[in-house]
Amino acid sequence: MQTDNKKNQNSNRIADASQKNWVDNYAPTSWRPYLRLARLDRPIGVWLLFWPCAMSLGLAAVARPPNGFNIYALVLFFIGALVMRGAGCTFNDIVDKDIDEKVARTRLRPLPSGQVSKKQAVLFLVAQALIGLLVLIQFNTYTIWLGVASLGLVAIYPFMKRITWWPQLFLGLAFSWGALIGWSAQFGQLFLPPILLYAGAILWTIGYDTIYAVQDIEDDALIGVKSTARLFGKNTRGLVTLFYGGALGLWLWAGMTAGAGIIFQVAMIVPALILIWQVASLDLNSPANALLRFHANNFVGLAVTLAFWVEFKF
Repeated sequence: MQTDNKKNQNSNRIADASQKNWVDNYAPTSWRPYLRLARLDRPIGVWLLFWPCAMSLGLAAVARPPNGFNIYALVLFFIGALVMRGAGCTFNDIVDKDIDEKVARTRLRPLPSGQVSKKQAVLFLVAQALIGLLVLIQFNTYTIWLGVASLGLVAIYPFMKRITWWPQLFLGLAFSWGALIGWSAQFGQLFLPPILLYAGAILWTIGYDTIYAVQDIEDDALIGVKSTARLFGKNTRGLVTLFYGGALGLWLWAGMTAGAGIIFQVAMIVPALILIWQVASLDLNSPANALLRFHANNFVGLAVTLAFWVEFKF
């Protein structure tokens, strides 16, 4: 009986969510559709949105702002990443409901499966966006307007897979915005280092989201959804290598422009090794292989952030 109850509780588990994820195993039943809508059963996206913010704070710390490595700002950025990733996913699912119904990996999402109505999803979107706004207004005026400017990219991203082979580029433009925000929160303006960091984060995002899109190549081809994974085809490994290499180069350039030295450069070997492992071991015919390598980018973001932090401390 206990086993049957467990199966019933997890009957709506999304295909790429871990069987041990906290939403499907521990969250109140009535909350689960909304937590799934915000992708909190798959929190990797929260981290991938957060890490450019954390990297940027680390970069700013290397450049020695008056308040050093700002832990308070780091906490605010994590809260912001949590709710704005959820808001972005909710908006994406509202736009993509008809597409998600046709893709095996996404058809159990709350909207296409009927767990949540479109009206409920819109209300949930507004609630998350309001929390994000409360976080944003804790920063200086320049940063507030910079944050508002990102909403245009967030709004257009869900439509890009319909009109361009490069939706991953537009995801990178939106998802990497924190690379600008972290610096501006400390200095109240932008200089070359955060712009280089942002450009590197865009290339990183194109690389890891191409790997992620490998899971959906067959379904995307059937329904006409475009992606860099479909565009690159057999050249995916080589092109992802170029994007990752470009990201590392731009991050190193950003750090050195901000004043980082040999400690930072040596520390950057760690994220480089993780990225090399991803492309060297990528199996384009295995969705499980692609998903594991996509998840490894959480450690890339952590390693780059720590590289800046170690440089700042020593």
